[in-house]
Amino acid sequence: MLKKKKLVPVAGFATVALAAVLGLTACGGDTASTTEGSADTGEATQTGMTMDEGKITFATSPDYPPFENLEDGEYVGLDMDLGRAIAEELGLECEYTNIDFDGIIPAIVAGGQADAGLSGISITPEREDQVSFSDPYYVDNQAVAVQGDNTEITEDNATEALNSDAVTIAVQSGSTGEAFAGENFPNAEIVSFPNFTDAFAAVQAGKADAVCGNSAVVQQMLAGAYSDQQVVYTSATGEEYAIAISQDNPELLDAVNEAIATLQEDGTLDELIAKNMG
Repeated sequence: MLKKKKLVPVAGFATVALAAVLGLTACGGDTASTTEGSADTGEATQTGMTMDEGKITFATSPDYPPFENLEDGEYVGLDMDLGRAIAEELGLECEYTNIDFDGIIPAIVAGGQADAGLSGISITPEREDQVSFSDPYYVDNQAVAVQGDNTEITEDNATEALNSDAVTIAVQSGSTGEAFAGENFPNAEIVSFPNFTDAFAAVQAGKADAVCGNSAVVQQMLAGAYSDQQVVYTSATGEEYAIAISQDNPELLDAVNEAIATLQEDGTLDELIAKNMG
């Protein structure tokens, strides 16, 4: 079910940009878990950091390609490959559990459903108040797309045209796209969906004028099922994607950061980015 609302401008939106992507941000579905392969769990030092011995469970919302998606029942995308690589580094099995994007941070805070959140999650001050974040592994920006035949909102007038009370912008609930649209286009009506693909579908069906979200995901959507849409606005927000971990679990945070550092140093992270981002 969609939620219609006028958003209050969000303060403290993350705009710190990295020079490059570390050696080179959302989502529906019923809760479900899938264990992805197994690793040597002989490292006893790792087992006390996770809910289940020998396993690390990541909460994800797999409708956000190229970061996470479900294809024929398989978790695919940069985040999904990264989670498996981190689990292997830690000598643990990798498991994913599906949670709507706006429920991932609360789930990590509450505990019991997942050890960490891995779902194109951008670091923001508001989220840092609730969870700890790993070192970032990817940097992205914001983009807005409209139907290709939309003559009212174009690249030439997008800044002004989008900020109109006659315009409806579809976003993913709880995402930085939602926050960005509310902050930069306060006069527009913001329509929030738990599932990002539904936001694109709303534009295609004429129920919204535009869709706002992270650039890499918008580009991926336009390259697939929504090729009849086009980007009319981009903003270099420099959002850092990272893994969300409970503030009560510093041991897991340290271990994940060590794993990310190793994957950066040995070139694995670059390979996963190249494989999934095209």
